[in-house]
Amino acid sequence: MAIDIDTARKVAKLARIRVEEGDLPALAEKLSGILGFMEQLNEVDVTGVEPMVSVTPMRLKRRPDVVTDGNIQAQVLKNAPDAREGFFAVPKVVE
Repeated sequence: MAIDIDTARKVAKLARIRVEEGDLPALAEKLSGILGFMEQLNEVDVTGVEPMVSVTPMRLKRRPDVVTDGNIQAQVLKNAPDAREGFFAVPKVVE
C-alpha cells in the first residue's frame, strides 16, 4: 500500500508534528516502507507459535488477584506534609 503526500500530511497533523511541505514526499515514502514491512510480517506463518514476553524464555510472576487495603497506611502517610486521622490533609482551595 502506497501512502500519498496528502495522507502523509494528514498523519503528521494527527501526530501533532510539524512537517515542512518539502519533507512530505520523504515522509510518505518512509510510511509506505513501514506499511510494506507490516505486509511482509503478515505473510509469516505463526501457527503453533506461542506469544512471548521476551526473546529469552521466561514466565511472568503472578500473584493472586485479591483486593486489600495494602496494610501500609503509615508508610504512605509518612512522607505527607500534613496527615490527620489517617488521611492526607490539604489546604482548602475553594471558599
